[in-house]
Amino acid sequence: MTLDIKICGLKTDAAMAAALAGGASHVGFIFFPKSPRYVEPAEAGRLREAARGKALAVAVTVDADDAFLDEIVAKMQPDMLQLHGSETPERVAEIKARYGLPVMKVFSVSETADLERIKPFVGIADRFMFDAKPPKGSQLPGGNGVAFDWRILAGLDAGLDYMLSGGLNAANIGDALRLANPPGIDVSSGVESAPGVKDPALIEQFFRAVRAARDDRAA
Repeated sequence: MTLDIKICGLKTDAAMAAALAGGASHVGFIFFPKSPRYVEPAEAGRLREAARGKALAVAVTVDADDAFLDEIVAKMQPDMLQLHGSETPERVAEIKARYGLPVMKVFSVSETADLERIKPFVGIADRFMFDAKPPKGSQLPGGNGVAFDWRILAGLDAGLDYMLSGGLNAANIGDALRLANPPGIDVSSGVESAPGVKDPALIEQFFRAVRAARDDRAA
């Protein structure tokens, strides 16, 4: 099985180059002003040019209105929209119809019961992402560097297309792949030297850890 790997929260040419060199299938840009990973749509549009033909560029938003989404889509030209807020199934369908782009809907989880919330979105969202619930007091829906019990994903339908996110890094990605066997993974804070500061060396280290984990499983 091929494993999709998304490096999220990119802001610099060096980080983008490291993500592409490592073999990222997706590169993500954050359009949530409270995040240290926030980037202006025009700058994201400039950065994403390096990914054309190599990786899918994902625009990450949190309950964005149509005006902001219009600006993001026009200036960045994303391949996919990632919705990380409290969007309803109706809103997801509306966004898909408005832009003609695939949509990945994010859910924060901490226990098996949380996975029930995806049911109304099945057949509407093109893909799901499961992230850890934010720590108390955090203003960020994601990128908090916390993980959840990956074993709860074992009960998902075998054909469900999703990405695993939340607290992933080079040290724990082997366990995450072994316990959840996800079709895709997403890393942000786990490849940073400080909040919002991607470290090309840590990105490279993460890809090495993924390859080592997959080689171990294939052996």
